[in-house]
Parts: sequence; C-alpha cells; structure tokens
Amino acid sequence: MSRRRPPHDPNRRKFLKSATLAGAAAVTRPAAASAQSVAPRANLKAAAPGPIQIALESSPPEKDPQTQTTSGGDFMVDVLKTLDIDYLAMNCASSFRGLHEAVINYGKNVKPEILTCNHEEIAVAMGHGYAKMEGKPLAMICHGVVGLQHATMAMYNAWCDRVPVYCIGGNILEANKRGNSTAEWVHSAVDIAAGVRDYTKWDDQPASLQHFAESAVRAYKIATTPPMGPVLLSLDAELQENPIKDAETLHIPKLSKVVPPQADSGAIAEVARLLVNAEAPLIVVDRMARTQAGMDRLVELAELLQCAVMDRFGRTNFPSRHPLNQTFRRNAVVGQADVILAIEMNDHWAALNAFHDRIVRTSQPLYKAGTKIISLGLRDMYLKANYQDFGRFSDIDMSVAGDGEATLPALIEAVKKLIDGGRKAAYEARGKRYAAARFAMLEQAKSDATIGWDSTPITTGRMCAEVYAQIKDEDWSLVGNTIGNTWPMRLWNIDKIHRWNGGSGGAGVGYNAPASLGAALANKRHGRLTVTFNGDGDLLYVPSTLWTAAHHRIPLLYIVQNNRAYHQEYMYLQAMANRHARGINNAHIGTTITDPNVDFATVARGFGVYGEGPITDPKELAPALKRAIAVVKRGEPALIDVVTDPR
Repeated sequence: MSRRRPPHDPNRRKFLKSATLAGAAAVTRPAAASAQSVAPRANLKAAAPGPIQIALESSPPEKDPQTQTTSGGDFMVDVLKTLDIDYLAMNCASSFRGLHEAVINYGKNVKPEILTCNHEEIAVAMGHGYAKMEGKPLAMICHGVVGLQHATMAMYNAWCDRVPVYCIGGNILEANKRGNSTAEWVHSAVDIAAGVRDYTKWDDQPASLQHFAESAVRAYKIATTPPMGPVLLSLDAELQENPIKDAETLHIPKLSKVVPPQADSGAIAEVARLLVNAEAPLIVVDRMARTQAGMDRLVELAELLQCAVMDRFGRTNFPSRHPLNQTFRRNAVVGQADVILAIEMNDHWAALNAFHDRIVRTSQPLYKAGTKIISLGLRDMYLKANYQDFGRFSDIDMSVAGDGEATLPALIEAVKKLIDGGRKAAYEARGKRYAAARFAMLEQAKSDATIGWDSTPITTGRMCAEVYAQIKDEDWSLVGNTIGNTWPMRLWNIDKIHRWNGGSGGAGVGYNAPASLGAALANKRHGRLTVTFNGDGDLLYVPSTLWTAAHHRIPLLYIVQNNRAYHQEYMYLQAMANRHARGINNAHIGTTITDPNVDFATVARGFGVYGEGPITDPKELAPALKRAIAVVKRGEPALIDVVTDPR
C-alpha cells in the first residue's frame, strides 16, 4: 500500500546533504579518499567545501513550514476519548497517517489503543466480536477506497447481525491536494462510503473539525441505538494533518445515549392476555438479550407461564439446560402452539416454516391454522432495499414495536396481574411435561455424541464433548462455532450470556477467526477462558489473524475443525450431481482443501501462536487440549488442529 510523501524534516535534509557530498567526493577524488582512509585519525582534516556544497549552503531556505505544534488529528483523538472507545483496529496506511500519529504520540496510544491487523476484514470482524461481548464498539480505520473494499464483507456481517462497529476511512478529497503518485488518485474517491451505504446505518464526510466532532458523537450514538449497526466516517487527510487554526472555537458535544424504547402499554397488556389464556404458548427468540438482565427476565417470563422457549442462537437468550428450553423440538412445539411470541427475530419465516430444497422447492408452515403469531422487536424499524437480509415476509397477527429486552419487565408485570390460582396448577403440569422432554433431549444428545467415539477422523461430537470436559469448571466463553448439529448447544450448560455470542449474521466466510479474537479481547479483562471452534476454510481466509493474536497477547483457544473441505458446498455439489444422475465421484473438485493438506499447527507457530496437531487419534485430543489450555491461561493464544469428520 502506497505511502504519501512524508513532510520535510530539517534533520533529514541535513543528512541527505552530507550524504550527497560524501558521494560526490567519492566519485571525484577516489585517490584522496583512499589515502585518507588509511591515514592516522589525528591527521584527518575537513576537506574544503566544493562547488556543490557551496551551492546547497547558500541556497535560500524553503518557505514551507517544517514543524507544527497542533494538528487536526490531535483534536480528533480528544473527541474519540470522550466516546469510551478502548481500541482502534487498523492496517496502517497513508490516508490516515495524521490520525495514526496523533493516536500514538498525542494520545499516548491509550483509549484508543491501536490493534495492528494485517487485513481490514480482520479489523472490522474484531470489532464485531468485541461489541457483542463487551456491549460497546471499538473503532477501526481503513485506507480510502482499497482499504474499505477489503473491509466490506465484515461490515456486511455486522450489518446483518445488528452489531455496532465504528468504522473510519481515510481519504484525500481535494484533487489539488493529491500528489503525483498514481496511488493517491486510485485510492481516493469523492464519496468512499457509496460502496457500503446499503449496509451501514449512517455515514458522513466531515468538512471541518467542528463538523467532525459533531458527526463523531452522532455516529457513536446512531451505531449503539437499537436496532444497532455499523457506521462510517470518511476523514480527509488534510483535515487530519493540518494545524488547528481556530482551536478556541471548537466544541465537543456531549454523548447522550438513547434509552431503548419500550413497547406501547396497551400492546403489552394485549400480549400478556394472549399468553396467559393460551393452552400452549411458545416464545421464540433470536437477538434479544444484550445483557445478563435480558436473559434473566426471559427466564422469569417463561417460568411464570411455564411455556416452551425456542432459541435461534443469535445470542445467548435462554439457558440451554433449562427445563423449558425446547429448542431442539421445533416441529413439536411450533405445531402445538396456539400463541407464538417471537422476540427480536431476524427471520420469522425461517423459524416457523419448513423448507424443502428439491428440484421443485416447496415449503409449508409448521404451525397450525388459527395460531396467533406476535412479533415484538425493532427489526422492522430499519430496513434497506437491496440486500435481502430481512428474510421472507411472514404472516404476523400482531406486530409490536419496542426493544425486546427493554419491554420484558413491563410484560412480566402485566402477566403477573392476570395469573390466578387455577391457571398456576395447569401451568405446573405443562412445565413438568416440558422438563421431561428436555431431559430426554439431553440424554439423546449424549448418546448421539458417542457414535463413532473411537473413529478416525475424529467425530465432531467427541471433539465437542472432550473440549467441554476440559473447560466446564472454568468461567468459559464460546465465541465461535462451526461444528455441525450445534453440538455445544445440545451438550453444554450454557447458563450465562457470555457463554455464547451468536454467529456472523451475514454467513460470510472469514468471520469466525477475527471475530472470535475480538470477543477474546473483551473477555481478557474479565478473566474468562475463551474458546472457539474454527473451520479450516474460514481460517484460510484470514490466517494472519493469528499474528494479531500473538502480537497483542490475546488469550484464546482456537480449535480448528479441519475437515479439509468446504463441506457444505461439497454436499450441495453431490446433491446436484445426484439430481442429474451423474454420480458423486467428481464432487471433490473445487470443494476440498487437500493435496496438499494444510497443517494449521505449523501455520500457527509461524505466526507466533502455540500450535499442536494435526490430531487424528481421538485418544490424543484430551492431553493436547490440556496443554493448550495451560498456554491460554498464562495469557497467550493457542491452536489445536483437529482432523474431523465432515460434519
């Protein structure tokens, strides 16, 4: 990536002058130079100035100023410090050299502290994972056009996942300020945000430092107000670099965070009435819980009603082993429900309908006719037209606008007022049936995990069980999951909100490794043991994430699910071949990661991360995990390469 020409440095100019003269002397007087090199030091005398030196020393001084005492970047750092931004992730570049220098020297590299990344996608994805775990965004900055183009996939993931990422892009806006370097032209744009405007919540291009102050605070406020999302500020290089002319007039606005809106009281009363009177109410949740309080309130509501809860895993919304958790009985509980309350759902239709991917694609609802479906959340409050992340339009009987977590306390109180003694007995009986079903599900999951227990490659069920055996007594946090059948959700006791932070949102490959690292960075100050299951294909998109993990000493255990393929696509290709009766012998072409096989443990060690593997013998897995966890506990990243079954 090109760098703009650095400003003139007087010391550098003196060095260049002396170097030029020395070179000229070597060319014009080789004999004298040779003789001088062997002469005693006491006899050395300064050579008389030649015509070149005389011309340089007598030339008029440059009119351009050589130093400055303030810069726009300094003021920008002052603004960022008011926003409680702990980190600034970046891949260094010339279009934001002014802000970069101000952060490390004027701001002392503290709040924000720079996170060095080798790809902009890594920087954004780290912010994605960090925000979901810490509850606030970190910032990232990228280079003009090309850096932002690298960042786009990760920004789209954050958009789909409704996560605040504070993005900044450097730019050289004025044509007369771009140098003779071709790069300064091809890396600049009139409007760099145009390419990402369909999947950012807001963007701006400040024209002055006061404009920056107001837009920087506004961007943070917009990003963190539900429904949340990524934002982008485009910063002109001159605005960052030039001296401040009107410092006394600059003002940094106060950040007043928006209290998430609660649903209308009348609507809450009606929802409570429907739930209390239902024979088989069902609560479906996706991205509802932002805090532990949100999870606790959902448990309280479910226990009041003794109703089934189905978690779509957008976040940790409900304890996995709670007796009312019926997530893996979707067909049964949706089919029995007479009232369904869907809270902060990304895709109502996918949750409540069956879809068949055949030659003729067909679908049908899982719920029975007459079932009342209620939507509570803010998903409908902010949509855009081009990207289809909003899912298929669904039949909803009652749409209630309000933040799910913020609305739960009022809904709980409304339900309490309507429950009488007669209903409690019926509720208890209903709850016992769900508890029995939940226990049976757990026992079935344990049994399923033993299938092929000693086989090679290692089954994903055994891998998941072995990992949990090593971490279950720790304050653990699972921040990425690529193994099939959602094994951790079936087997592990996910009882706190930080146990699981959800998926990518946009299903973009390359998310898991850096987003897990961002979540691990947030977990570091809490002393949590952070673990991620990482697909081999995902890690190959952004392997230098491992260098950032080692460089910043972020403790995280990567467990690579090395099935040596993009296996979902492999299965799709098999299905297509079968559809045409052409056999599946060629389905490996373009879908597998073999010949050569990737040794991820060696890759990890090359980046400075502890690595073990490839592990193919299941008996070697537990000892390797123990060694790797010991590394993570001492504050370093580690990676275990496990050769697994495809799914």
